[in-house]
Amino acid sequence: MSNVEVAAKYIKEGKLVAFPTETVYGLGANALNPQAVARIFEVKERPSFDPLIVHIADLKELDQLTAHHDERVFIIAKHFWPGPLTMVLPKSDIVPDIVTSGLPTVGIRMPNNEVALDLISKSGCPIAAPSANKFGSISPTLASHVKEKLAKVDYILDGGKTSVGIESTIIKFTKYGFQILRNGIITKEELEKYLPHDDKTPIEEASAPGMMKSHYSPQKKLLLADNSNILNIDKSKAGLISFTGNLESAFSKVIRVSEKQDLKDYAVNMFEAMHNLEDDDSIDLIIAEAVAEEGIGVAIMDRLRKAEYNWRNVKV
Repeated sequence: MSNVEVAAKYIKEGKLVAFPTETVYGLGANALNPQAVARIFEVKERPSFDPLIVHIADLKELDQLTAHHDERVFIIAKHFWPGPLTMVLPKSDIVPDIVTSGLPTVGIRMPNNEVALDLISKSGCPIAAPSANKFGSISPTLASHVKEKLAKVDYILDGGKTSVGIESTIIKFTKYGFQILRNGIITKEELEKYLPHDDKTPIEEASAPGMMKSHYSPQKKLLLADNSNILNIDKSKAGLISFTGNLESAFSKVIRVSEKQDLKDYAVNMFEAMHNLEDDDSIDLIIAEAVAEEGIGVAIMDRLRKAEYNWRNVKV
């Protein structure tokens, strides 16, 4: 029996499996089994008001999970699935309310990862899966991150390092076009090639995962680099997540996330760098280099600001 077959057996039995996607490792359970899904919330210590994303391996599964057809779904799916894009759609009655936190909509995506797709297919069911970490902490991009930071997982399916490194872009459709509920590596500009962006309709709070002000946060203080804190901090106990190489002088530890200043590299390596510095006993403070909020930079800065949020006014 292969590792994927073992993992699928666990899913069928209502157990929890950590598995790789192209974004981050997910903590998966049978999306149609409310008792199994309840364990996701328990193990992650996730608040019940934060909905989960359901992962599928075939477009045909949309008929089962959604309440009605919208041709725009298939236009977007044609260009971005499998891939790091989640669509929030009206849910069918078969989707348990615990998955959607009582909302009438469900977030669905088809991951661009062969191991994940194989697992979903062999499990014979859609898989509900948030990131495989404690709620609000750093997302896992390696199986070792799950093993070190999250207990009570029934099985960890190791698929190596994730290739995208940050969570999927989440969109919702309105009568005017699409809204972005969470930014990811698929950008507004890419989506606008196929549908108009709706900047008129107010975005509903807590209508998708990752919309809270604080998220993705290490246990050690993390701050975005700016002119004031770079001058005043004690760099002898600080680690730097570096992008351009311009701020590296005197830091105790430097992790360069890209050798060619490529924003995709920053996205792929950002959470791993946070894990590395969080686990280093010689580091008391993490400084992360900011980037321009253009293209993928919007999603990177979204993650960094949420990682920083609860630490801004905390003294080291």
